Amino acid sequence: MRPWQYWLDTLILSTQHNPPRFVELVMLTLAMILLGLWSITLQWQYLTLSLSYIIGSSFSILVREYIDPRPRFQLTHLTALLLLIISFYSFAELIR
Repeated sequence: MRPWQYWLDTLILSTQHNPPRFVELVMLTLAMILLGLWSITLQWQYLTLSLSYIIGSSFSILVREYIDPRPRFQLTHLTALLLLIISFYSFAELIR
């Protein structure tokens, strides 16, 4: 039971320390779960919702990094841009 209490305390502390990053983490986790459901069921609703979560969290990451830039290059910028490109391309393929 002790590891679960430590995990819960860490989760609560991280939500209080940096709430936007926690929301981004939740959105990306939900997107991964929905992509997994989509790969099993192949229903386009799961794909659309997961892509929406990915786009929202990527924009949130880019805006957060733009407002409070880090002094050196972050892999976060590249990952967010890559996710945006893939998501927009997937939406275009889904519409077609």
